Amino acid sequence: MGNVIQLINKEIQSQYFEDDGKIPWIIGFSGGKDSTMMLQLVWYALKEYPVELLQRQIYVVCNNTLVENPKIIAFTEHILNKIEKAAFEQSMPVFVVRTTPKLEDTFWVNLIGKGYPAPNNAFRWCTERLKISPTTEFIKNKISQVGQAIILLGTRKEESASRSASITNHTKEGTRLRSHVLPNAFVFSPIQDVTVSELWQYLNQVESPWGADNKQLNALYRNANGGDCPLVIDDTTPSCGNSRFGCWVCTVVKKDKSMEALILNGEDWMEPLLEIRELLVTTRNNPDWREDTRRDGSDGIGPYKPAKRAEILEQLLRAQKEIKQRDETISLINYQELVAIQITWYRDSIFNLSVAEIYNRVNGTDFSDNDFKDQLVFEKQLLKEACTQHPEDVKLIEELLELQRSKILMVKTRGLNNDLENHLEKYVKSLNVTTNAD
Repeated sequence: MGNVIQLINKEIQSQYFEDDGKIPWIIGFSGGKDSTMMLQLVWYALKEYPVELLQRQIYVVCNNTLVENPKIIAFTEHILNKIEKAAFEQSMPVFVVRTTPKLEDTFWVNLIGKGYPAPNNAFRWCTERLKISPTTEFIKNKISQVGQAIILLGTRKEESASRSASITNHTKEGTRLRSHVLPNAFVFSPIQDVTVSELWQYLNQVESPWGADNKQLNALYRNANGGDCPLVIDDTTPSCGNSRFGCWVCTVVKKDKSMEALILNGEDWMEPLLEIRELLVTTRNNPDWREDTRRDGSDGIGPYKPAKRAEILEQLLRAQKEIKQRDETISLINYQELVAIQITWYRDSIFNLSVAEIYNRVNGTDFSDNDFKDQLVFEKQLLKEACTQHPEDVKLIEELLELQRSKILMVKTRGLNNDLENHLEKYVKSLNVTTNAD
């Protein structure tokens, strides 16, 4: 094992001091065993040199999908804080970067807001939005600043035949760098030839340079009987799957073995999470839960019906309330997502459902739908006077204003005309139906 580490050590040093204009290194860090070993090896390899020689900057990038297993994300955040502190104290050129999906791309805004069905192998809409895009955005920014970037991944050939083939096929001859789908980006996998037994031997014997306890990491794996998800940077990177740590809402796999194992090993507070996931699995293909047309208007099974979206939200909030009674720091959905869900419902012409009412019903609070209600009282009175002959138009105009406001709040005005036209069309159709009925 010692010879293996020495070879990797020399390889890291050789690549770091390569005369390439100090292209920045971007280390994909999940907090799991593979990325931990890789970062630890890089850290110790560079510690052998004086600080003034360490001119190449290293960015430790950790992506939080916002639906990570709470146990894992808490552990990872604890480690990231230690890395930041140690890098500063030891004058290492290491900078921690946390990436998250854009608000309009988060899991709950898409599933509850837009009604996207729970992901499966045929429609895995989550990977691009939650994992690839946030990290890719950071990599692109670095490339635009300095021209190129080298991405370090803790991928190993032993992990799967497909991953081994991918590493081999994309490796440039005569170098350990392999091409990346992004222009001017390359991938370096220092531990690609390390076996899992060698990996754990190293982590159990070599102390963490940032003061973490690798025995805790080992215990986490034993309790969950799983593995860590790699940093996903393109479509060729394997998804988590099977018993890997990852998104607790993942419905691509049949069972979340890691969460089930954690519950069996004493983490019973996760049971509400498992219940929500099972709800998503069992109702995904239920025609009673889905619209008859797709979001683009074409024929075929479509998004979740509005009432079902509201039902999922209520169950999610109830699960969050139950978990917060055990640990106040855990949130399953944040305030910004709740706002975005309401805005998205407006854009889908869903005005009979209120996020505030659902939230109040679950938590016994007294939130209002419209924070600006009092400020608009005079304008609304003028509107009612102007629509005396057709009072039903007041509701229509208020709904159109909500659509316009939703676009502004989401900083995404493209498509506003279509949204307004679609809502007007639905309104006219409803009038025709009423007239015919009369």
